[in-house]
Amino acid sequence: MAKKKEVTVEERLRALYDLQLIDSRVDEIRNVRGELPLEVRDLEDEVAGLNIRLDKLISNLEVIDNDIAGKKNLIEESKSLIKKYSEQQKNVRNNREFNSLTKEVEFQELEIELAEKHIKEFKAQIEQKKEVIAETKDRLKERENHLKHKKGELDAILAETEKEEQALIQKSEEYKDTIDSRLVAAYTRIRTNVKNGLAVVPIERGASGGSFFTIPPQVQVEIASRKKVITDEHSGRILVDAALAEEQKEKMEKLFSKL
Repeated sequence: MAKKKEVTVEERLRALYDLQLIDSRVDEIRNVRGELPLEVRDLEDEVAGLNIRLDKLISNLEVIDNDIAGKKNLIEESKSLIKKYSEQQKNVRNNREFNSLTKEVEFQELEIELAEKHIKEFKAQIEQKKEVIAETKDRLKERENHLKHKKGELDAILAETEKEEQALIQKSEEYKDTIDSRLVAAYTRIRTNVKNGLAVVPIERGASGGSFFTIPPQVQVEIASRKKVITDEHSGRILVDAALAEEQKEKMEKLFSKL
């Protein structure tokens, strides 16, 4: 049975830095997209809300129209009753019947007056709601245009970057599979805890690329020897020497150009 090849520390460091470069490239792509997906989602929610509001306002108008129609029918019924009672008054036999019919006429007249008052109020509500509907339609049109513009921006960015992003995410998973799980866990933990997502950084001008604190010369020598994984005591980031970083950057640039 063939003996599994032992992975050297240098190979682990190279793989870790390659992983960092891949993940950083994904971060760049997502930064270019920025807040656009959230903006689009918020605009979609706003447009949906305005449409619901518009539907309710229009439904309210229909209800008021029905109420007006009901009051108009009531007026016509009251007028018919007034005519009926007025005719009956001509044939009454005593004052009590006459007065009773007079009260009925007066009641129906009050019903008409009240119905006309309600119709006037309903018409005022209609005018007010029509103004709100017009404002809502204007707002909706403006938000729909803005949404269309933002969606266009997002679609353009996605068209340019989505394929590359997915390919990079796949590569990231592939690289993780080749690295010791404990190192991947440490890398992921560090990457999650730092603002810029840099878990593996090179030495630049004698300092850590992440914290900018000077690295003692002896430690720099150890890092350059690539014999063990060394972390920055200030930031916790994994450190690699500048030469290794440059070599891996050139290698990964070629990979990125093919995606």
